[in-house]
Amino acid sequence: MKQIYSEIIQFRGGHYDFGYEQGKQLKGTLTIQNRLKHWKIRRPRFSIDVYEAKDKFMQYAPNMWKELEGLREGLELPMEEVLRDFGGYRTEIKKFGCSIMTEEDYMIRNYDYQPQTYEGRYSLFQPNDGGYAVLGPTSRVTGRMDGMNEKGLVMAYNFTHRKTPKDGFVCYMIGRIILDTCANVDEAVQLLKDIPHRNAFSYILLDPNGQTYVVETSPRGVHVRQSNVCTNHFEHLTKENRHHLEDSYKRMDAIKSQRKTSMSVNDAFRLMNDSDRGIFSDKYKSWAGTIHTSAYLPKQREAWFALGGDKEPVKINFDKWLNGSDLNISKIEGEVDTDLPFAHMD
Repeated sequence: MKQIYSEIIQFRGGHYDFGYEQGKQLKGTLTIQNRLKHWKIRRPRFSIDVYEAKDKFMQYAPNMWKELEGLREGLELPMEEVLRDFGGYRTEIKKFGCSIMTEEDYMIRNYDYQPQTYEGRYSLFQPNDGGYAVLGPTSRVTGRMDGMNEKGLVMAYNFTHRKTPKDGFVCYMIGRIILDTCANVDEAVQLLKDIPHRNAFSYILLDPNGQTYVVETSPRGVHVRQSNVCTNHFEHLTKENRHHLEDSYKRMDAIKSQRKTSMSVNDAFRLMNDSDRGIFSDKYKSWAGTIHTSAYLPKQREAWFALGGDKEPVKINFDKWLNGSDLNISKIEGEVDTDLPFAHMD
């Protein structure tokens, strides 16, 4: 078993300052060194046009452009490199898994991916220059894998396919933009209809009103449906699906067969996080091992988080944090059954 951790990042202030402070903290760390090593081995199969990227950010999330500018200053890197590694527009992603279930009062999500991509950062950010306060695990520093904002809007995404990408934003940046700019599921659905998508993903949305929407998105179309379970295939935009979906259907069937009417959040968390229930995955070498399990309770504005399986979650009272009470822990620790390196540790 490998001992791992996620560092807790807490910040109150402007987007530019948030980016700058993150850049200063990350400069020279293993996270940045490993990104630079990656591009020495592999040439990017995409190109970055700074002016085009800025135009898209100014259209959909101008505050995110401020954060990227601050990150550039803190890292002391050219904007081309910042956008390549942390921008989330026209960049490349790898395939991965993930499973999500919801009830009226909560969303629980298993994040299944490859350890070498995991940067071990859990962020709480309260801006004073516009946009909503957001908490959740980060992806490529600026993006969010899943999360909740101060309005109680919850977001997570599931991979479907990388085939035939087009110019657009990738999942983790779209997730961040949703949480930064949308107050409820209706606003998030409209954003997902409008914003350009680079790849095919499902976005799962929940707010304090209790209704879950699954939004199937691709560069070629968007479909909105209501469901309480989502894995890694589309139900409507089926032409976007991969050919091999056995594992996706297997995890979906495992959730549906074991969930109960009015299941408590504790029981649901155990269903997703326990390693013997058929949903938690140990396929780390196949880019599909469960690294973390998140739970969000939008009515209480509470978040749970666990690294690895069979783990009791750390519980975060987001409502108290929003009212000025900083968390008194700096790391969340856990363990996973792999010897693969993690981006922030190895």
